[in-house]
Amino acid sequence: MPSYIVNTQQQANGDHEVHNATTGCPYMPNIANQLSLGVHDTCHGAVARAKQTYWQSNGCFYCCPACHTS
Repeated sequence: MPSYIVNTQQQANGDHEVHNATTGCPYMPNIANQLSLGVHDTCHGAVARAKQTYWQSNGCFYCCPACHTS
């Protein structure tokens, strides 16, 4: 199962992006701005976990396209 992180720094639109840490992503935040979300079957579980901390969370367009909504 893949491991996911969320960017602790929000984007201009207020979103906190969820990234797949197992496959990697060219848009991963600096390590200091990463919060581990643990291992999940899909990005949907990771985004749900991220929303427990950052209500405005979204999947990365590049590494979590199935969970990217804005």
